[in-house]
Amino acid sequence: MDLMLEILGLIAGGITSIGFTPQIIRGIRTKKLDDISYYMPGVLSIGMTLWFIYGYYIFSYAVMIANAFGVACSLFLIFLKNKYSKN
Repeated sequence: MDLMLEILGLIAGGITSIGFTPQIIRGIRTKKLDDISYYMPGVLSIGMTLWFIYGYYIFSYAVMIANAFGVACSLFLIFLKNKYSKN
């Protein structure tokens, strides 16, 4: 049963984590991220880092993997915004 829950967690984490992908692809293609706030990916990065720590302490690879990927995507989105912003 635990294995099935881990697999369910991995699937759920994978689906939610790919939510960043369209924005990242759009940002790379258009080189325009002026309409993206720094706050959204920043706050999400903090929250997902805390979820990662929680996953570590409960020994859940699903929680750790999904949130590590999410943090990487959030930070990459911040990087792209900083690189392509007009300010």
